[in-house]
Amino acid sequence: MLDAAVSRRGLLAAGAVAGGLAAAGPALPAGAATSSAPRRTLHERRLHLLRRATFGPTPHSLAALSRGRMSHWVELQLHPGRIDDPEGDAVRALYPRLQWSIPQVRAGVDEFSWDLMFQLGQATIGQAAWSRRQLFEVMVDFWSNHLNVTNPSDNVWDNRHDYDRNVVRRHALGTFESMLIASARHPAMLRYLNQADSTKDAPNENYGRELLELHTVGVDAGYTERMMVDSARIMTGYTVDDDTGLFAYDPSIHWTGEVRVLAFSATNAASDGRDVAYSYLRYLARHPATAHQLARKLVVHFVADQPPPRLVSHLANVYLANRTAIRPVLRELFASAAFRDAPRKMRRPYEDVMATLRVLDVGLHRGSDRAAARSGLESLYWMVDSAGHAPSAWGLPDGYPDVATAWQSAGGVLSRWNIHQSLAAAWWPDSDHVKAANCRALLPRTRPATYGGLVDALSARLLFGRLPAAHRSAVLTFCGVHAGTALPADSEWLGWRLSHLVALILDAPAHLVR
Repeated sequence: MLDAAVSRRGLLAAGAVAGGLAAAGPALPAGAATSSAPRRTLHERRLHLLRRATFGPTPHSLAALSRGRMSHWVELQLHPGRIDDPEGDAVRALYPRLQWSIPQVRAGVDEFSWDLMFQLGQATIGQAAWSRRQLFEVMVDFWSNHLNVTNPSDNVWDNRHDYDRNVVRRHALGTFESMLIASARHPAMLRYLNQADSTKDAPNENYGRELLELHTVGVDAGYTERMMVDSARIMTGYTVDDDTGLFAYDPSIHWTGEVRVLAFSATNAASDGRDVAYSYLRYLARHPATAHQLARKLVVHFVADQPPPRLVSHLANVYLANRTAIRPVLRELFASAAFRDAPRKMRRPYEDVMATLRVLDVGLHRGSDRAAARSGLESLYWMVDSAGHAPSAWGLPDGYPDVATAWQSAGGVLSRWNIHQSLAAAWWPDSDHVKAANCRALLPRTRPATYGGLVDALSARLLFGRLPAAHRSAVLTFCGVHAGTALPADSEWLGWRLSHLVALILDAPAHLVR
């Protein structure tokens, strides 16, 4: 029999012929990214919700969702403080320095050290993979991309963890207005977009521009170059205290004079321009163009790469009617027919790794060896980094792209395959650092009578459904057997080759669906 790597390449060709994997990249089946899915069964609707509102379904989460109404599950997830979260608590306990204030970091960490920023990335992965507050973690990822401050990067070494805690996580399910104002006052954003160096004599336009283009109204809102300059002028005075590393307002560097951005105007005559800046940020947060921009991004993330205009318009109105509150918008989104009948979306690499961890029940060691647990999370961080999608590591202010076309490549396919195999076989991270996958535990209690039954049982456990006939046939071809061939107790596919079979099923397009 051919070795696993050669056989997997053979499967790629077989699957493509059969309408499965595309050699050009991890594309979904033809039409899946643009056409509406057939009306889903109740089981499929539950899976659809878990795939979009969590980092991937598990047997436990599917069983919990099946015990009640989906709307009740959503409502509980919208109030994460009501959810006991021992797994998330265990992750957070590994990284006590992430609770340090900025002055504490500056006093206790070597200047410009990236250690704390890497710890933030590792803790983010642990919470995404294992926290029970899954919708909250999904929204943390969403807002971290919308108000992106690249992590790690040199100029936020002392404050990026605080930005995550006090801007993104504090306001992820609150109001966008509060989050925007908090981000504008945070030294991480001020340093990242050069606002800390902006003065009345030399206004730096980076933050003023991105505030309009990326954070709020968007490039199509109708502002002019002069308005963009006025945006930068309004925000002069917002800076960072060099001694403490904290936000400071310096009236001596604030530009004064009349300003106008869209329908916002102010005489801006006082050297202390904090009231003007505050009013300006509130104006932008409540602008209809901001409502449309945020609604569109949420619909792209949760519904479709090509967002339905009617849903975008409806959610924008909900946002405005609720004074930028985020919960009502999400509540309406998940209750919508457009979400219920949404076409398939492709998991990005980070989401794929998280979903794989969850479905394989790869876990965090809960013993006393915190160093080993941190080492496991460090390995997972480098795993997603190798796939090009470490959390918050996108190098530009616009955050990671959220559509399938941005992630389709042959290299991306191979990266995913390698990750699936590493996790299924416990090659990396190994069992000394995480609770590794136990592929034998994925098997049903009663051994299937045939190889077809084995593939079906593993598909039901890993994909929560049956593989399409062509993909099932390709998997059996990989195994070199027929569906009806009897499965003996000593089959290599129940032994040393089982992890290869598990990984192969995770390579299927069905596991790629968010």
